[in-house]
Amino acid sequence: MRIVILGAGQVGASVAEALASEANDITIVDQSREAIGDIADRLDVRTLVGNGALPSVLKNAGLDEADMLVAVTQSDAINLVACKIARRVFNVTTRVARLRSSDYLDDRTLLDDDHFAVSHAICPEQEITDYIVRLIEFPEALQVLEFADGRVTLVCVRAYDGGLLVGKPIKTMREHLPSSVDARIAAIFREHQPVEPEGNTVIEGGDEVFVLAATEYIRPLMRELRRMLKPVKRVMIAGGGNIGARVALALEADHEVKVIERDLARAEHVAARLQQTLVLQGEGTDENMLARENIDEMDMFLALTNDDEDNIMAASLAKRLGCKRVLALINRRAYADMVQGGPIDIGLSPAQVSIGSLLTFCRRGDVARVHSLRRGAAEALELVAHGDRNSSKVVGRRIEELPVIKGAHIGAIVRDTGDLAVVRKEGFLIDEKRATVIIPHHDTVIEENDHVVVFCTRKRVVAQVEKLFQVGFQFL
Repeated sequence: MRIVILGAGQVGASVAEALASEANDITIVDQSREAIGDIADRLDVRTLVGNGALPSVLKNAGLDEADMLVAVTQSDAINLVACKIARRVFNVTTRVARLRSSDYLDDRTLLDDDHFAVSHAICPEQEITDYIVRLIEFPEALQVLEFADGRVTLVCVRAYDGGLLVGKPIKTMREHLPSSVDARIAAIFREHQPVEPEGNTVIEGGDEVFVLAATEYIRPLMRELRRMLKPVKRVMIAGGGNIGARVALALEADHEVKVIERDLARAEHVAARLQQTLVLQGEGTDENMLARENIDEMDMFLALTNDDEDNIMAASLAKRLGCKRVLALINRRAYADMVQGGPIDIGLSPAQVSIGSLLTFCRRGDVARVHSLRRGAAEALELVAHGDRNSSKVVGRRIEELPVIKGAHIGAIVRDTGDLAVVRKEGFLIDEKRATVIIPHHDTVIEENDHVVVFCTRKRVVAQVEKLFQVGFQFL
């Protein structure tokens, strides 16, 4: 696939790294020679210095022969103009734009073909906000990821010595669950290496365990793997920037929230937006301020500034002063790998959170959702099965009949029942299709239009999984 990426920042670089490793033809464009030079030194991609909003630059980047444009610069204007040019001048089929302003996202008609011609819009800041809010809902988890419109949840927890399953084979999990609850341990990572999750595999203390189940069953499952923490009520946030302010806004109705922002003007701006949040002007690394604001009574501390070192220092300090759980936003992958599991409970990479949405548009076949795991070393995909037994390699076949792909496991199947239910979403009553969540076994048969969640512990097998779910020409 030929892909042109605009923007060599954290998001653009992460996308380029993920896609270049899959034999795609990548060109990355940025106005910064320094950023482009860094990419060129690390990745086997074509690079170009220039303004992505100019047709001449886009032509030089090869957009006239590209399958996809991924516009992820810091500028909404550049991203929107580039998508418009890609559609009108170069007739590029797939056009992805990163948009930071909610003005564009609130009125989706602005993005249709008659206006800015954006086929897919992403907002990394909002995705990170939603991700952090889910982690606060499940404070025991290292990751919380959703599939099939929230019907299936994948959580990663660190197994602790003394847990019911630690020291026992995976197959004993059924003994501790109600008969109506079914789940799948999709993967285990031990000292950063994948361990095959077979029935006789024994979970050890310190293992990172990925559990997949219908969303309503996640809490009882987590109790089997580690001690449950009290619900998070009090949250302190260091950093009142775009992400910090969004998180505070999402939490303030149901939590006691404090925000520490070093810049006075920014602190005043954030305070005006937030109705129930206490905004303080100061440094998140100021020990006296943290102590004065009772950091030892906080359930969660979130270090969300734009500076990795400040976030690491602030989160480590908050933990030492008695905060129960701390999270640090960390852009550099090496830093995130180094700190998580020490005094910092969660080292969160913004680019790795948002890259899943972008990978969804780059995958072959009908892929409904992609989540990047373990800093890009693993992936979880939600694929839609199409065709019949003659045109598909999966439809109409039992799990045991499918080709064995080492490092790939089917964790769950979501099947439409054909019925409608009235549900409340965001304050509105809507009709929603009923679906059943199936934790498959060896004799489970995959049906047409099933949403199949596949966990790939090795990134290199993703292409094999995609190929498995593609239909033959007779179906197309």
